[in-house]
Amino acid sequence: MTTTPLVSLQAPKDVSIDDIEAELREIWQSYNMGDEGLAATRATTFSLIVYEPDGTQQLLAALGFYSGPIDGIAGPRTISAIEAAQKSYELEVTGKSNPKMLTRLREEFSVAKEKDKHTSENLTTAMQYSPDLGGSGVADAIASSNPCRIVTLCPIVGEDKGVTVQVSAYCPIEKRGGTTLICCEYITLRGTAEALERMGGVISALMIPELPKFIWWKATPAPDYPLFQRLTQNCDSLIIDSSSFNDPEAALLEIGELLGRGTPPIADLNWRRLGAWQELAAEAYDPPERRASIREVDQVTIDYERGNQAQAFMYLGWLASRLQWQPISYEFEGGDYDIRRIKFTGKDRRPIETELAGIPTADWGDVPGDLISLKLGSTNTEANCCTVLCSETTGCMRMEAGGGAQSCRIHQVTSLSDQKTEDLLGQQLQRWGREMLYEESMGITHDILQLVRDAK
Repeated sequence: MTTTPLVSLQAPKDVSIDDIEAELREIWQSYNMGDEGLAATRATTFSLIVYEPDGTQQLLAALGFYSGPIDGIAGPRTISAIEAAQKSYELEVTGKSNPKMLTRLREEFSVAKEKDKHTSENLTTAMQYSPDLGGSGVADAIASSNPCRIVTLCPIVGEDKGVTVQVSAYCPIEKRGGTTLICCEYITLRGTAEALERMGGVISALMIPELPKFIWWKATPAPDYPLFQRLTQNCDSLIIDSSSFNDPEAALLEIGELLGRGTPPIADLNWRRLGAWQELAAEAYDPPERRASIREVDQVTIDYERGNQAQAFMYLGWLASRLQWQPISYEFEGGDYDIRRIKFTGKDRRPIETELAGIPTADWGDVPGDLISLKLGSTNTEANCCTVLCSETTGCMRMEAGGGAQSCRIHQVTSLSDQKTEDLLGQQLQRWGREMLYEESMGITHDILQLVRDAK
């Protein structure tokens, strides 16, 4: 996606809750492009609510103080982590974040990053943390192609002082229709999760009536949080990105349970990143001589970048749903590769064994937990079904080194340019409603993760 330059109609301006709509109306009524005689028209495409925590939990997790959900809610685990960090950095121990503490956490994060001190346990959170708490880079990329109203909710884990509001407006300068610029409205609300919850009715009312409504929840899903419940009940699509989950198994289990209840429609940007892997696996069995052989597959190995196993679980769920496998057991072996073994039974009651391996790599990509390679094989040495897919030579080499009597077909998975978050989000904002393939696949993924939870 090429970002169109934006021109500011109104720099971020502090306003009261009651004056949000009045302030925005004044912008549109008063704006004029001077001698050119151009007028500005407010967004008419959709509303996008972005929920993005202020970074405190991400920083605490990346520095090893916190292992709970990144949800912007200051529960007991967050308070304990803040206290531990305050003690460690010789700050006043209050259990609440403040600008001084946040600045210190950012400094310590920078030092740890420079010294490469992140562990496999906190690497996912470290990779996902961005000092730009408003996510304006991605939001601007979306707004430049789709003039809309963006409402950003920034929950903080500091002292509850109510909610502060800023409004602003920007126009993609190439989006001109005659003498009119179609422009974007930005509304930013900051406060604790409790304070934002108290304003839940106001936030819902900020979504433009009779236009599509999207929620981009840039945090761990929080089904018990009243604001989450209120917003998702009134949206056309809940957008998430499971690559950012610091506890993927628990969070994906929550997503599966939400889908099981039928609402709301959910879109996972990380699911989109699996498209090339799914297509190549399907194409490998398109030749007539191999079509029947797919039913012989009973051994699966999936390698992914250690740190986030969401893609691996979702891909396995997709494969199992297509081949009608049912998960029956789960075993965590651990070790250097964080080995997980899941056994299935096939439609003909044949046993299927699968392995997920988190590979430590020095050269991490932009997305935590990207698939590296996978191998589909069979205990039937006469079956023509062995297939290896890989994103790099080392992945293929590891799969080939596994040996076996079968000759494997090897395919390289080409990285797609549209896997960038802003591109995937832009595509998702062009559609809404249920995606049955994703939901069917997540149904099996949920069943697998139930076994994981039962095994703990």
